[in-house]
Amino acid sequence: MREQLVMTDLRTIEAPSNCPSCDSSLEWKNDILYCLNPDCYAKNSKRVEHWAKTLKIKGLGPATIEKLNLQSIEEIYQMELFFIEKSLGSAKIACKVYKEIMDSTESSLEELLPAFGIPLIGETASKKLCKVISTIEDINYDTCVKAGLGPVATDNLLKWWMIFRESYLNLPLDYTVKKYVKAATKGVVCISGKLLSYKNKTEAKDALEKLGYEVKDTLTKDVTILVNESGIESAKTKKARDTGVKIVKNLKEIMYE
Repeated sequence: MREQLVMTDLRTIEAPSNCPSCDSSLEWKNDILYCLNPDCYAKNSKRVEHWAKTLKIKGLGPATIEKLNLQSIEEIYQMELFFIEKSLGSAKIACKVYKEIMDSTESSLEELLPAFGIPLIGETASKKLCKVISTIEDINYDTCVKAGLGPVATDNLLKWWMIFRESYLNLPLDYTVKKYVKAATKGVVCISGKLLSYKNKTEAKDALEKLGYEVKDTLTKDVTILVNESGIESAKTKKARDTGVKIVKNLKEIMYE
C-alpha cells in the first residue's frame, strides 16, 4: 500500500518521499504521510492561517500571510504597522489588518484554545474546559477530567501545555476565561419549539443571559416571556396565553429592547 497508492489507467502513482515544501523526508503514520520538520514553511503557514481564521482576523488570509512571510503566531503580534504597510503596499489595508490583529488580543481563552490547533481541542472541548477553569494556568489533569474531556483529548492538551507554558507570556493575549456577569434580570424567558433566529437554543440562551435575561427550559410561574418562533401552538404556548405571559414570535423583539 505504501508503494502504490492508486492505480489509474494502468499507471502507478508513487508516494513522495520528501516534503514538496521543505524537502524533508516524509514519514508514514497510520498510512498517512507526514512532514515532521518543525521549520517546514507550508506547515507553519497553515498554523498561522488556522489561527487567523479561528479568531476571525479579517484580512489575514493565505495571500497576506505569504506576503508578510509569517511563520509563527508570535510573529503576528511582533509586526509593526510600517512593516505591514511596506509588505502589502497599501497604508489603508495595513491599518485594517493591524487593527484586526490588535483586536484579536482581547479574545478570551475559550476562543484562543481552538486557534492553537491542538488535536481534538476544538470549540466544544474548549467551552467544556473553560466552564471549570478561570485561567490557562488552571489546565491540569484534574480540570480536564472535571470538564469531561476524553483521555486522548486530555493527553493532547497536557502535552501542548507542557511545551507552551514556557513561552505563552510572550504573546500579548488574555489567557483568562471571561465570565459574563448578568445585569439586573430583565425577565425570565422560556423558548418553545424550533428557533429561526439562532442555530440552536444554546446559542440563544448565551445571548439572552449576556443581556441580563434568565432562561428556563420549562414554563415555571416566574417566566415572563415565552418565545415561539415556529408558530406552532404548543402546550407551552397555550399555557402562557392562559396565564398572561408575554408571547413573542421573534427573539429579536426582546434582544434589542
